[in-house]
Amino acid sequence: MNLYIARSTALAARPLAGEMMIMSAKDSTLFTLNPVGTVIWRAADGQTPLAEIVEQRVCSEFDVDPQEALKDAEDFVNRLAGHGILIVADSPIDSANAAHGGS
Repeated sequence: MNLYIARSTALAARPLAGEMMIMSAKDSTLFTLNPVGTVIWRAADGQTPLAEIVEQRVCSEFDVDPQEALKDAEDFVNRLAGHGILIVADSPIDSANAAHGGS
């Protein structure tokens, strides 16, 4: 099954020293994404499957096993989705759904 991810609009995010700092508007939780998480975050356009993001972006920039990288990426996006930072769906996400926290 393909997973699609999009960034929620209910947050504040700023890059800092190669990492992304994100504050959730939902619960004011602050997250610091490592470089791999930052690559996934930046690629979360709602239209590109997570497997493609991992294959084309993560595996090309970091020396990681593709299957392990995908499993770790799925865990990562599900954790962020639980905090309302990412929207995860099994079909492409349009920007209107992302603005309202998903469907």
